[in-house]
Amino acid sequence: MRLGRTLTAVAVLCALPFYLDAFWLRIGLFSMAAAVGAVGLGLLSGTAGQLSLGHAFFLAVGAYGYVWLAGEPGPGLPTAVAAVLAVLLAGAAGGIFSPVAGRVRGIYLGVATLALVFLGHHVLLTADSVTGGFNGRSVPPLELAGFSFSSDSELTLLGVPFGAEERLWYLGLALFAVTWFTARGILRGRPGRALVALRDSETAAAVMGVNVSRHRSAAFVVSSMYAGLAGVMLALSFRRVVPDYFGLVLSVDYLAMIVIGGLGSVAGATAGAVFVTALPLLMTRYADQLPLVAAPGTTDGTVGPTEAARYLYGAAIVLILLFAPDGLHGLARRLRARLRGRRTAPPPTGTTTPSRPHTSAVRAKEPTP
Repeated sequence: MRLGRTLTAVAVLCALPFYLDAFWLRIGLFSMAAAVGAVGLGLLSGTAGQLSLGHAFFLAVGAYGYVWLAGEPGPGLPTAVAAVLAVLLAGAAGGIFSPVAGRVRGIYLGVATLALVFLGHHVLLTADSVTGGFNGRSVPPLELAGFSFSSDSELTLLGVPFGAEERLWYLGLALFAVTWFTARGILRGRPGRALVALRDSETAAAVMGVNVSRHRSAAFVVSSMYAGLAGVMLALSFRRVVPDYFGLVLSVDYLAMIVIGGLGSVAGATAGAVFVTALPLLMTRYADQLPLVAAPGTTDGTVGPTEAARYLYGAAIVLILLFAPDGLHGLARRLRARLRGRRTAPPPTGTTTPSRPHTSAVRAKEPTP
């Protein structure tokens, strides 16, 4: 049954570009990119128990690394090679910071990673030759084996024209699938059990033979690589990168994703990423139909759609922490268990059940001579 549900979900996701317009496909692309980054942060904060407020920095390293490596000015490498090197560059940035992550924990680690965001934003604004400064840089389209993920060349499948969004949709699905299975493999294997032991008690983990410093550093590097991949996907989806996007607000958004979805869960991080990413876009699209929300470019209403969306998922965080600390994933798991319990409920009291024979009617076992 689980395999059947998985195949059905994959078939539905693969068929969506034939029926959805560009707006909904963009929401899906942004959500898949956010889900990849949220899964990485979930491994770091939810599984390993390390607070990080610098996730936006590593997304910026992946996005700008791809743009510089594949564009002009820059080495002008093939875009597929540039994408792989950008992910490795984000992992290298996490490796440089990993000694700090291996020795500092809690709120101190959060403050240390917060410094990365401000430092990275300053570099993005001042390094004009690499980042383009305040105006940012355009993103070269990705090409694989001569196939371009852009709308430059005409492509029609089953009578449906495939532009950049449709082509990037399948690339995003493939990258998200790789992220999903690798993250679940980490969680179910020995590294995941070691990280959970570190989160629960470093002393107990050290007694059991877990190298505390090495595993905490490794978790930071893996999370940085996931963030770098998410940065590459965001750059390809936006087609232009600007420094202001990779600020503290983005890091807070990713923390909201893993809290709403459920800490330490790949499915929960995905659900939280979709919720936090899609909500402001949907409110912008339908702002003229919502009360107290101003449509973009007007002064009517009380708040803009982006601010209203932040209020809503801020309230969602409060409700999750009060009534469902394990997030949407835990809530869905409890609902499934309750429905399963109703299906296997005992028969009504009016029905008769076969009675066991009385003890005296059962022949006693003869003693062994």
